[in-house]
Amino acid sequence: MDWNHFILEYEVPIRLGFFFGILLLVALWELASPRRPLSQPKLLRWGNNLGLTFLNSLLLRLLFPAAAVGVAVFANQQGWGLFNYYQLPLVISATVSVILLDGVIYLQHVMVHAVPLLWRLHRVHHADLDFDVTTGARFHPIEIILSMLIKFATILLLGPPVVGVVIFEVLLNATAMFNHGNLRLPENLDRVLRLFVVTPDMHRVHHSIEDDETNSNFGFNLPWWDRVFGTYKAQPDAGHEGMTIGIDRFRDPSRVERLAGMLTLPFSGGSTGYTINRRSWKKPPS
Repeated sequence: MDWNHFILEYEVPIRLGFFFGILLLVALWELASPRRPLSQPKLLRWGNNLGLTFLNSLLLRLLFPAAAVGVAVFANQQGWGLFNYYQLPLVISATVSVILLDGVIYLQHVMVHAVPLLWRLHRVHHADLDFDVTTGARFHPIEIILSMLIKFATILLLGPPVVGVVIFEVLLNATAMFNHGNLRLPENLDRVLRLFVVTPDMHRVHHSIEDDETNSNFGFNLPWWDRVFGTYKAQPDAGHEGMTIGIDRFRDPSRVERLAGMLTLPFSGGSTGYTINRRSWKKPPS
């Protein structure tokens, strides 16, 4: 069997199946055991956040029909990239590829917080006034396109096995929805889980209105990068129930929780002090 052809043919249903399955699972979990009360009408937020998600998916499919998996197949066919020069067992090359791709996502996340122009795009994600499963898929279309191009370049350099790219894409989508979930996990379970994966309590810190907390916990999937590079913060200073979610200058729900407002948000207002190289910490990061 031609596995590359098989994966290319069924990549979309595989990813959609995992997306809707994890979305439903986390949404039901949020209803059963919420971490915080929501401040905004859920139907409005969900409609606009998911509307932006579907708009992004349509745009990517139109611009890049083969997506990241297609680029991996192309690199494999051309013999481009590290793993096409050095043959390793599939399990090793796929595992290392997933880890390295996740590291690039971490660095990209730091970059969009460090460069004022890119922060304008990324603040669409942070301007959500609540934090739940749909926040994990709420990004401006231009940022989504930029992210995809960075992913393409990484795949061409690494030459990862196609199955490794599929696993990475599925894991990234699944963990992004999980760690943005409004989920209450037992403290002892959270302490163990965050040794291996970014948990909701760990990532919620990153969505704090406080600039030092916003510029911490950049990981989406693997939690190790934040610990290695010194960007880890265990808990928000105000506690998870007391912390404020969002950005201090964008608090109007009629703007930040509606699709039109999200699409125009990067083009209004300054970059603010949240960007890392313009920061004015309220307190030293812990």
